[in-house]
Formats: sequence, structure tokens, C-alpha cells
Amino acid sequence: MNIVDRNLDKEENLAAARDPWHADPAESAFDTLQSSPTGLSVIEAEARLKIYGGNRLRPAKDKSALTRFLAQFNNVLIYVLLGSGLVTLLLGHWVDSGVIFGVVLINALIGFIQEGKAEEALNAIRQLLSHHATVKRDGQFITLPAEQLVPGDVVLLQSGDKVPADLRLFKSRELRIDEAMLTGESLPVDKNTHAVAAQAVIGDRKCMAFSGTLVTYGQGQGVVVATGEKTEIGRISHL
Repeated sequence: MNIVDRNLDKEENLAAARDPWHADPAESAFDTLQSSPTGLSVIEAEARLKIYGGNRLRPAKDKSALTRFLAQFNNVLIYVLLGSGLVTLLLGHWVDSGVIFGVVLINALIGFIQEGKAEEALNAIRQLLSHHATVKRDGQFITLPAEQLVPGDVVLLQSGDKVPADLRLFKSRELRIDEAMLTGESLPVDKNTHAVAAQAVIGDRKCMAFSGTLVTYGQGQGVVVATGEKTEIGRISHL
């Protein structure tokens, strides 16, 4: 294994080494990500960007309506029902065959409609993601395209900001974040910097700020622990 490969393996393991991040102190996140509250240098951030890639979600695969509809029949249970319908048809049981084929068709239509709505919802979520971030580079806060964020970056959050990546908070001053897009909870969540149980659900991870959510009040700072497809919203988009 050459030096580049070793560095790549090392960097890739950083983001996975301490997951769940909410269960450990913020200092542990800095140690694991080889960062600090002063942020990354420009040179280090550029190097990590080459390894991790841009902080963005891959666009959904463009499927035609016909492809999505036919995919609804790709199921073992559907195969069994179609086989049963064919047998009853050969035996001359027209009514039974009609019922079976009708059930299969209705099931396919329902699945087709639900999948279409799910894709529309995910596309809408992608449009809600932040386009810019206030990040500390070389010890100074600057505004950058959110796509340039990497694990280990320190991000400043203020009222009205969209969270640009998944963050482990290490500073919070009356910080409240609307997480409805992830949890369905209508009220903003009061955030702090205290670690919580590893088993805590997303809505109870008050020391975390998640990509795509909205800061409604206060200020905070967090270290980027996940970007792009590795964020919670990125994982959800592939369920």
C-alpha cells in the first residue's frame, strides 16, 4: 500500500471512528477528527476535500414512469400471486383470476404513487439544503459554499441559518433549531453541548445540529462530523 492509500484509509476512518458522535464529549470529536476549536487550515481543508468529496447529496436516479411502475411487480409475493392467478385462469375460474390480478394491479398502482411522492419529497429536501456556510479557516471565520465543508471544519451557526452539515456542537448560546424535516417535531429544539446516551433518537440528540435543519434562535458553533451522503439526511434519502 502506498502513502496515498494509507492517508486515504486514515482519513476515511476518521469520520467513522467515533459514531455516534452525540455520545462523547465534543473534545473527543476534535481528537478523532484531528481538529480543534480554531478550525482547519486552508491547506488541510483542501486536502480533505479531495478525499471526502463535496458536501452534497447525489441527485436521485432519473427513472421513467414506466420503469417505476414495472418495478412494483419485482417482488416474490407478486410472483406467487401472478402464478396463482394464471393457474386459476387455466382452470377456468374467471372470477378468482380477476380478483387476484385486480389485487396485484391495485398494489402496483399504490406502490407507484407512493414512490412518486417519496421522490418528490426527497427532491424538495435537497432544495432546502444550505448553499453557504460560515466556517473557520486559518483561525478566521469566512463564508464559503457549503459544498466545500469537510469533517473537522468549525462552523458558526446564527439565527436564520440552515445547518450546512452534521455538526457536534461545542458552543451554544440559547441555540434553538427547527428539526421538523427530520423528526416531524413542530417545535424548535433547545440545543446544548452535553453528550447524551448512544441510543438516543435523533430528536433527543441535543448536542448535534443536522444538515438541512433551520436555526430559529441564538448562536452556536460545531465541528463538522459528517458531510454529503454521510449526514442523517443523506442516509434517509437512500432508505
